[in-house]
Amino acid sequence: MIRSLCAVAVAGAAALTLVGCGADDKTAPTGTDQIGGTVTVFAAASLTETFTELGKQFEAAHPGVKVVYSFGASSALAEQINQGAPADVFASAAPKNMQQVKDKGEVTGTPVTFVRNRLEIAVPKGNPGHITGLADFGKAEPKIALCAEQVPCGAAAKTVFEAAGVTPQPDTREADVKAVLTKVKLGEVDAALVYRTDVLSAGDQVEGIDFAEAGKAINDYPVAPLAHAPNAAAAVAFVDFVKSAQARAVFTKAGFDAP
Repeated sequence: MIRSLCAVAVAGAAALTLVGCGADDKTAPTGTDQIGGTVTVFAAASLTETFTELGKQFEAAHPGVKVVYSFGASSALAEQINQGAPADVFASAAPKNMQQVKDKGEVTGTPVTFVRNRLEIAVPKGNPGHITGLADFGKAEPKIALCAEQVPCGAAAKTVFEAAGVTPQPDTREADVKAVLTKVKLGEVDAALVYRTDVLSAGDQVEGIDFAEAGKAINDYPVAPLAHAPNAAAAVAFVDFVKSAQARAVFTKAGFDAP
């Protein structure tokens, strides 16, 4: 069973300190075929559904292993790792945030791009705001939600708006893509920019509208085991699993593109 991450916030820039997960979960096996204990994965919010499913599959393949996640904005997760939060694996929604961790010596080996994603316009079911395209984000009337610019979905949105020559007028900027999607689900906004995978994960709660400029800002998702991983062998095994054909089938079904 996937278990929620034991965490408490500490003062400062959103640093995360894991507590209560216990030293008993740490293992030091000599091979990935003998892994055990807990593998702690910091992953972009847009990976929530797919990684949750992959965690179940990974646990089934490795009895005795527990997968624990911290999902959030890649920028915030990178900062937490660099400030010492104990984690085994980092999966980012943008190379920039992975590079921030690598530059601090927190990554083992070379990060690998395992999927790609692109933006899509999300509107509430029935499209009550009559949104037709990206140009509507520059109008005063619709209520608009976007990701904060420092997180990958916000940076990608900035790129597509520049490509389209649109100056957006958001009513709210959220900390990560799932928070933006929630605004659409609840009908609090007329439109938002989220990833295509988020539109699919929402089912019939939202509708998606493609736009040509989305191809200008395709996000690469890199993954890597971390240098100070408490469970290094399990970290390597989990990263290998994320790159496997079995995992790719899960990503493809969810709407991700292969690298």
